[in-house]
Amino acid sequence: VSKLWDGLADQPGGKPEHMASPLQIMTEGPLGGAAFNNEFGRPNLLGYFREYELLVGDDAGDVGADGPVQRGYHKPIMIAGGVGHIDAALTHKIEFPAGSLLIQLGGPGMRIGMGGGAASSLASGTNAAHLDFDSVQRGNPEIQRRAQEVITQCQALGAANPILAIHDVGAGGLSNAFPELTHDAGRGARFDLRGVPLEESGLAPKEIWCNESQERYVLAIAPESLPLFEQLCARERCPFAVVGQATEARQLEVVDATAPRADQPVDMPMDVLLGKPPKMHRNVTTAQRRFKPLDLGGVTLQDAVIKVLGHPTVASKRFLVTIGDRTVGGLSHRDQMVGPWQVPVADCAVTLADYAGFAGEAMSMGERTPLAALDAPA
Repeated sequence: VSKLWDGLADQPGGKPEHMASPLQIMTEGPLGGAAFNNEFGRPNLLGYFREYELLVGDDAGDVGADGPVQRGYHKPIMIAGGVGHIDAALTHKIEFPAGSLLIQLGGPGMRIGMGGGAASSLASGTNAAHLDFDSVQRGNPEIQRRAQEVITQCQALGAANPILAIHDVGAGGLSNAFPELTHDAGRGARFDLRGVPLEESGLAPKEIWCNESQERYVLAIAPESLPLFEQLCARERCPFAVVGQATEARQLEVVDATAPRADQPVDMPMDVLLGKPPKMHRNVTTAQRRFKPLDLGGVTLQDAVIKVLGHPTVASKRFLVTIGDRTVGGLSHRDQMVGPWQVPVADCAVTLADYAGFAGEAMSMGERTPLAALDAPA
């Protein structure tokens, strides 16, 4: 797909040996995503697939540029997404009091995401192979489904919902999720590092606290709600652990029982971690680019049709659509397939809110990178 890597394995910007080829990403990536989706049990109705390369500069007809610039994606881009719905009464976090229990819900921690900023701040492919591997996510759809069912059962209780506040675990792992959860409530917290469930042994304190393992949520509940929450987790067979407790003092403490008192992992004011950061100042200049009128004199209609319809961005996405379940749950109204020959050309996805009414959600997603590269305001 991408010509950026052709013959460039040993050159800056070329394909490193430990990174998959665009064709591998196109064929194997969707299989992994669809497998997760099918096991998780949600309909896959929406997404897009892009491959993009553009030469911007003198050779592309730019009169004012110093030279041509190659722009494009280093890898094919495949995104699937959607929307959810929630009771309006449950959309705001409760400022929970000191003494509230801080819980990790979901799967165990693994050595995942430790490339983190070290990997993402470098040019693609220039970082070490072990950082690339440590940045790769390894999903567990079964645990994700169990955690989602616990959350669904809690919100179904309405006013008796034991969850006071909830936060997903993403970039930075627990080191980001737990402090943000308590910061939103105006509290501090004390955490027991060895209370975090782990899949791997031998993890250093920073790896336990910062790994980015998926299928995890952090939440706060009142101590008296713990028996009810335990029952819900037991019914759904979803692992959880009480990792810490909210404190009145806005101090973040992470305690490791195996470390000397003087070598505890974290003991710092919350405002230092989540206070107002200094504003970044940038000097920006806009490059004025002027393009010659499009000249299609040397392009035949047949060549144009073949190239456009053969481009991955335009070509059929059937190979991506048919591998994912589109009807599980029984609330899918409009999927990707249209007409008697079931061609995947639908411009939106539509789902129903329930089995009796007429309410639901319509959603679509996309982008226009080639247009933005030529004319950003457009």
